[in-house]
Amino acid sequence: MRNGRQRSKLTLVAQPQAFFRELVAQALGRQRIATQPETEFYLVNLLNQFMTTDRLYPRNNHGEIKEEPLALMVKEALDETRPTAQSALFRHIGDVSLYVSGFFQDSLYKKLVDVDYYIGMGCAAYHNVAVRTSEEIKRAIYEELCEKFSSFVDVLAEVSDKTVGRTEKDILRMYELWLETKSKRAAKALKEAGIIPSENIKKKLQ
Repeated sequence: MRNGRQRSKLTLVAQPQAFFRELVAQALGRQRIATQPETEFYLVNLLNQFMTTDRLYPRNNHGEIKEEPLALMVKEALDETRPTAQSALFRHIGDVSLYVSGFFQDSLYKKLVDVDYYIGMGCAAYHNVAVRTSEEIKRAIYEELCEKFSSFVDVLAEVSDKTVGRTEKDILRMYELWLETKSKRAAKALKEAGIIPSENIKKKLQ
C-alpha cells in the first residue's frame, strides 16, 4: 500500500528529475557505491523516463502497447539486422530489467520470473549495447551498468522505498528476498525494522 504523504510528495514535485537525482545520490552514498557521473545521470533519467509506466513497453504500428516477456524482446533484438535498431532494443531490455527488478522488486516475489532472472537479462542486454557502441563515454556507461547491475538494482530499490510505503507483509517479502539474493539493501531495511537477517531462521522454519 502506498503511503499517502509520500505519494503526494512525488506527485507534487515540480521537477521530478531533480527529485530523483537527490534520491539516487543519497542511495549511492548510503550503499557506498562508486560510479561515474554519467552513469548516475543515466539512472536518474531512467527513473524520470519510467514515471509513466506505459513507457516500459514497446508499441506496435498502431501505437498500442505490447506487453512482451523479456525472452521475446531478446529474440526480436537478436533477429534485428539494423545495428542502430538492434542497440536500441538491447538498451530497452536493459532499462526495463533494471527498473522492474529495482523499483518494482516486491512485485516479483515468488514469481516464475524472479529478480535474478531480470538481473541476468539486464546485464547481458547492457553488455550487448556496450560492444555495439563506438563512442567511448557511452560505452563506459553501459559497461558499468552491466558490471554493477545488482548494485544499481539496490539503488533503485532504495529509491522505491522512499516513494512507496511498506507494510508488515512487505517486510516479510523483504526477508524472503534477502534469503534468495543476499541483497545488502534488503539486509539494511530489515535491520532498520528491527530484524537481524539470518540463515538460521530459515532452517528453523523448515
